[in-house]
Amino acid sequence: MNEVRFPEGFVWGAATAAYQIEGAARDDGRGESIWDTFSRTPGKVFAGHTGDVACDHYHRYADDVALMAELGLAAYRFSVAWPRIRPDGTGPVNPRGLDFYDRLTDALLDRGIDPIVTLYHWDLPQTLQDRGGWASRETAEHFADYALAVHARLGDRIRTWTTLNEPWCSAYLGYGNGVHAPGERDAGAAFRAVHHLLLGHGLAARALRAAGARTVGITLNPADVAPADPDSAADAAAVRLVDGLQNRIFLDPLTGAGYPADVLEHVARMVEPTFVRDGDEKIIAAPLDLLGINYYSPTYVAGRPDGAGSSAYPGTEGAVEFLPATGPVSDMGWQIEPAGLTRLLVRIATDYPGLPLMITENGGAFPDDGSSPAADAAGRIHDADRIAYLDGHLRAAHEAISRGVDLRGYLVWSLLDNFEWAEGYRKRFGIVHVDYLNQRRTPKSSARWYQEVISRNGL
Repeated sequence: MNEVRFPEGFVWGAATAAYQIEGAARDDGRGESIWDTFSRTPGKVFAGHTGDVACDHYHRYADDVALMAELGLAAYRFSVAWPRIRPDGTGPVNPRGLDFYDRLTDALLDRGIDPIVTLYHWDLPQTLQDRGGWASRETAEHFADYALAVHARLGDRIRTWTTLNEPWCSAYLGYGNGVHAPGERDAGAAFRAVHHLLLGHGLAARALRAAGARTVGITLNPADVAPADPDSAADAAAVRLVDGLQNRIFLDPLTGAGYPADVLEHVARMVEPTFVRDGDEKIIAAPLDLLGINYYSPTYVAGRPDGAGSSAYPGTEGAVEFLPATGPVSDMGWQIEPAGLTRLLVRIATDYPGLPLMITENGGAFPDDGSSPAADAAGRIHDADRIAYLDGHLRAAHEAISRGVDLRGYLVWSLLDNFEWAEGYRKRFGIVHVDYLNQRRTPKSSARWYQEVISRNGL
């Protein structure tokens, strides 16, 4: 393959999320989150797995930071657990919760690693969910207050703040089809959640900037939505509908264009959007310094009157058929298509110009648990499939840069094998293997490969 080099200053790093790795679910005053409740509900998570212990990062963060430094990471994206900071979602700040992130931030900086904070990666305090969760407007207001509380402690050292991770998942998977916490199945609640998540972002972004935050952004999981037949008008209409629900409903208001008229018309078929108040779209359009892009797989659709649609895309039933994956897939069953990343990055740069981008998650789950053929007699895990996945997607990212996309960095998902939400611990995305019985960390071949990529700033 051809050698490629990334621009000088390109940021290389890794990403994780609090509930997926921290454990310590009841330590130091942490409150209950919706994922504590959801994972302890029979039948919601594979084999009844929970994040109670996870990777025990809460107690082992120093060793994990040392491992990051060994791999040469320049940046580490982690999320703050809202229930650690305000156990009931509102009210007094829990100083012991902030103490942990204070220690983590200092440990990263001591190793020359830039901390990138995500303020919300799906672990809403359960007390707020009991009052309506993201379907309630008050949650957006409480989120901004929580963001300020974190900034008050860490703002002197954290340069980059992202408000939300993948609000599409929080809204549609949490409130639409119920496969994620809080497990509700209500299209109207899903659309209210979309709006209140975006409102919460806007309120928090304004507050952070007023408090002196240098770089403020948000992380989305936009999709490269493609038609089954490029020449089919029905398929083009299906693409337009799905793109509206996955991409434009977030990107347009975030960048100042307001909600797309066709999307609002679609929403109104299920719930009257009276929850969008005068002035809300102006708040949502708070200036963005960075847009995080999480990409794993493309989405192919066809327009069919008998299409099954998907409850994760409310209102697509009887209009859209989501096509099954073809060709190589990851252990999640997701189609592996690096070219989709190039198309997505170019599309966003074209439709929303002037917005600096960073790949904040990209990676593949593969069956490399140490008992699979990927492990040799010494227990070393040779995850060739993951290396091929990452190599292909990094080349796709570089191709986007060559086409003029302002892409600032790449954060692999994930540093560690971890709690993979409803899949529990049976899916492994990490470049570092975690033995959940003894918490031993073992860098996989992909970790050493990535270490070399970082050292040469290319492939």
